[in-house]
Amino acid sequence: MKTGKVTLVGAGPGGRDLLTMKGAAALRAAEAVVFDRLVSEDILNLIPRGAERVNVGKENNHHPVPQDQINEILVRLAKEGKNTVRLKGGDCFLFGRGGEECEYLLENGVSFEVVPGVTSAFAAPAYAGIPVTHRDYCSSVHIITAHARAGKKLEIDFESLVRLDATLVFLMGLTALEQVMEGLLEAGIAPNTPAAVIENGTRGIQRKVVADVMTLPGKVRAEGLKSPALIVVGRVCTLSEQLDWFTPQPLHGKTVVVTRPRERAGTLSDKLRAEGANVIECPCIETVELDDVSMLSSALREHWDWVALTSPAGVHAMLHALTRAGKDLRALWNCKFAVIGAGTAKELEQYGIAADLMPETYDGAHLAEILVHTVQSGERVLVLRAEQGAPELPETLAAAGVPFADIPTYRTVYRSDKADALRELLAAGKIDAVTFTSASTVNGFVNAVGEKDFSGFSALCIGKQTAEIAEKYGMKVKIAEKATIDAMVAALLEE
Repeated sequence: MKTGKVTLVGAGPGGRDLLTMKGAAALRAAEAVVFDRLVSEDILNLIPRGAERVNVGKENNHHPVPQDQINEILVRLAKEGKNTVRLKGGDCFLFGRGGEECEYLLENGVSFEVVPGVTSAFAAPAYAGIPVTHRDYCSSVHIITAHARAGKKLEIDFESLVRLDATLVFLMGLTALEQVMEGLLEAGIAPNTPAAVIENGTRGIQRKVVADVMTLPGKVRAEGLKSPALIVVGRVCTLSEQLDWFTPQPLHGKTVVVTRPRERAGTLSDKLRAEGANVIECPCIETVELDDVSMLSSALREHWDWVALTSPAGVHAMLHALTRAGKDLRALWNCKFAVIGAGTAKELEQYGIAADLMPETYDGAHLAEILVHTVQSGERVLVLRAEQGAPELPETLAAAGVPFADIPTYRTVYRSDKADALRELLAAGKIDAVTFTSASTVNGFVNAVGEKDFSGFSALCIGKQTAEIAEKYGMKVKIAEKATIDAMVAALLEE
């Protein structure tokens, strides 16, 4: 068996938007991924469904999987012939023990590649308005680990650092904040030297405290900052308020859950992040294409004038179902296409097909209504949609006497693999809003977290039908003005 390659990928400081393009490509091609605690969920969502996942969960002073064992896991996966990614927070070679892992791989005859990542040492200060170098303040920056073994003193040459008159960035040092400040003071740093602590750097829930070396520990305690956090010391910290571009964003400090299937979550997540939100992707449903396409095969032997599609996922399912039935889009060459909304129309456009009909209100009832008023006498409609789709569309067509066939091409199944994380966030009151883009995402969310009192729970729904399900569970519902992703983001911005 051919030995696989191990690619060490720096995941960057937080979300997918700061992951390098090469890192993302490596993840999408991975057959196995070994990852740490600080890798965000939206990055993990890039991992292919069939890939093996190994969570080694390393965090400060708590390593559930020892480094020696991690090394062995990497070699084992490679020897099994798997294209393996070792996914590490920040940059692989900056206090990440990536060098040790590469040495072990080399000793065991496993080829490797390193994809650098954006380090939080530079990214977090940048998101806090602190340039780590500035010609008017300093000409160098120094990165120091402030992590020490439990019960041990820091082994840092503070006197040398103070003589540098440079920007100092201490990583993994919040628990040692007082030791670091005391060490600097004892080494002769001016007590009024500007200093800052940045918590959850680059994330929508980022917080910071800017003070000086003397007062920083007390102010951090008062604000209750927690790990993950880093410390910045130097005159550049005085620029923080002036250059802070991130905190003023309208959704900064808001945590928003996206429940869409992971292959569909990106657009909404990216738009929310662009407004400063802390986005948590918790897919509560996924679409599964049906293996049995006999109904579609049978239907394609007949003549159809219209094809009705009720979701972007339905477009993909239609194409795959056609392929499995031994057909392609030419089987529908003479059909006009009716779609439920702009998202479905856009998906269809990617395959060179312009939608012929779309209701102003994006839901099944209005799609049925516009079809009834548009379809000519004798014309027949082929409805391709989810196995358990809402009843309004077929019921309205039947009541109006429109000839149609309702053919399932995929089913929606609930996912509960993020249930524990969701329940924990809900219990802690850390969720400001949950977005629902279909009735099934609401049901999937409730299925994941379990029945509970949802009164006062903020649910942002894409349309009326979705909102009706959310209201059934007692949620406090807000409906987007239009059933589009942009309108959902706009609704959050209005709050």
